[in-house]
Amino acid sequence: MESGGTRGGMGILLCLMVLFACACRETWHARGAHAGGGGAYPNGAEGFLVGAAPPPGITFINYLYYYHSNEMMDDDGNGNPAFDEISVWAEVARFIWISKAQFLGANYGQHIFFLATDTDLDFTVPFGPKGDRHYHSTDIPYVIWSPCLLTWHLLEGRLHMILDVADLYIPFSNEGKNDPSSFGRNFWTIEPVFAVTWLPVPAIEFSAKFMYDFNTRQEDFLPGPPVTLDRTPGDEFHVDFAASYAVQPNLRLGVSGYYYRQVEDDDYHGLDAFPEPLRTALEGMEGAQSRAWALGPGVWYQRGNMMAEFRTQFEFEARNKTEGTNAWLKFYYLF
Repeated sequence: MESGGTRGGMGILLCLMVLFACACRETWHARGAHAGGGGAYPNGAEGFLVGAAPPPGITFINYLYYYHSNEMMDDDGNGNPAFDEISVWAEVARFIWISKAQFLGANYGQHIFFLATDTDLDFTVPFGPKGDRHYHSTDIPYVIWSPCLLTWHLLEGRLHMILDVADLYIPFSNEGKNDPSSFGRNFWTIEPVFAVTWLPVPAIEFSAKFMYDFNTRQEDFLPGPPVTLDRTPGDEFHVDFAASYAVQPNLRLGVSGYYYRQVEDDDYHGLDAFPEPLRTALEGMEGAQSRAWALGPGVWYQRGNMMAEFRTQFEFEARNKTEGTNAWLKFYYLF
């Protein structure tokens, strides 16, 4: 039989664990800030003309990203009082190679992304393994590579499509295990992608990029100190979308946004080794699926072989994740 002190200590540990678990994922809005799922993709990264792949050759795209939130929403849409705010900067370099070789009427290609993130994370109370209110980290969490892009340009340029067999999120296994702001990862994500752009008339554009994420097993996941376990993050579906109007041939104004939904529960491994009520709390956390919508204005400009795009998006209806605002500044150069 447990003593009163043991039960009291377990209750305190349980409360701390649940509170920390809601907040320790307050990392990059694209990667983390989730109560569940892997959160690999930076939602909203793509916008105008996303289905229109560049011509054969090499294209460079630079993404500068900023995200800020001061709300962590639970499953009922209520904020967590222990969470203060998060600010994230990210720099992403992407190289696209499209060949002249064709398969099924599409040009074959590949792409690769390199990224770095800088995160400031604040709580209203001492929090986490170090008992701090503020955490800061700078990370290079993974490389993204696709071995197979197929790109189509159809209907005399009115319909464009990209089939990306799988973006592979290749981790560096550099997660900061005592730092809830760290973007480091020790598991893979495999993400098939389909993107489409339709121009019913040259001035009007509708675009969408559809993605589904399969996550591999994550070792030494920290749902709350001092508990660590292995988990398999739940699968995720998400789509970036945009619409624009060409006020001039080289200038477009429009809106962009995204929908994100975790579609499978996390799977925590080895729960039988934990005593009650800790095991029940962990089982409940497995089902905390994340979701959100976002929408906002943007502008796209082209000059010769260079293009630039600025978009901002405001999240709403977020559950089990942060709800905030992001901004994207993209620069394209076609060699």
